[in-house]
Amino acid sequence: MDMAVSEQNLSGNRGRGFSAIPADARPLAIEARGLVKSFDGTRAVDGVDIAVPEGAIYGILGPNGAGKTTTLRMLLGIIDPDEGVRRVFGHDRPHDIGRLIGYLPEERGLYPSMKAIEAIAFMGALRGLPLKEGRLRAVELLERHGLGHAASRQIRQLSKGMAQTVQLLGTLVHRPRLVVLDEPFSGLDAINQGKLELMIRALADDGVTVIFSTHVIHHAERLCEGVAIIAGGKVPYAGSVEAARDRIPAQVRLETRAREGAWLSALPKDTRRNGDFFQFPLPESGIEPLLRQLIEGEAGILSLSIERAGLHDAFVAIAGEAAARQLEADSAANIEEARA
Repeated sequence: MDMAVSEQNLSGNRGRGFSAIPADARPLAIEARGLVKSFDGTRAVDGVDIAVPEGAIYGILGPNGAGKTTTLRMLLGIIDPDEGVRRVFGHDRPHDIGRLIGYLPEERGLYPSMKAIEAIAFMGALRGLPLKEGRLRAVELLERHGLGHAASRQIRQLSKGMAQTVQLLGTLVHRPRLVVLDEPFSGLDAINQGKLELMIRALADDGVTVIFSTHVIHHAERLCEGVAIIAGGKVPYAGSVEAARDRIPAQVRLETRAREGAWLSALPKDTRRNGDFFQFPLPESGIEPLLRQLIEGEAGILSLSIERAGLHDAFVAIAGEAAARQLEADSAANIEEARA
């Protein structure tokens, strides 16, 4: 998949400056409360609550089978919840504002006999964009993303990556205010994953709200302002990435010249010794009082670092080790798929 970041406006909302406004001061693009959905008597989604402010990049993070796709489809009105309510830009019938939404499903699919330019224009037409305008925008988008030479080729004549790019551009051609991407990084190599990350950031810079599902933690950690962690159809956490990481105390790693001394009694009780290093959670009082005692006790500090918990650690603490292991297995499978 070959993508480049556009410096032109994809959304028609450049200059809205949402990213500079605190999340709690922005209107909500998406709001869901108590969403429940069952299939054949089994609850696929069980009481999901989500609030996504306008202009945010928001991730639905969880292993395969956790309920991510079902949640997105309920938010978009593709399927209705059995219980609960959802609103998109204040509307409880998302189909009524379909022109404001761009959706890339997990199941990629274009008509093989369609030319690239026609496929993009056709996807725009489904969202109310006149075909003539769609073709003009399609040419512009294809050229901007390095595929101008393929505009008249049939989809069946394109590589898998090129076809994925065409479908993504078709998702954006009508310049939506909300872009929903279901597992957009699936099957992409590392280079093209990075390009897609840049494109998502560019959309948010234009004031577009982007929500995507993923089982790859580092995409959510690098991109997202907020995340919903989902496992077994439930959302045990929905909020900012920073608040999720702060659920686990930062860890201190200390190396000293001295091996013994009265200063050892100043270390927290749950300190772990690993070779020449001491590791322990950052004390609630901060590091300064401890530093004073170490210096006065002549511990001989060689190195000291404070490492904040990552989103992976937060995921394990919130969703449990079993869900985390499944997430890692899914990520490994995705890497193998990209290499194939």
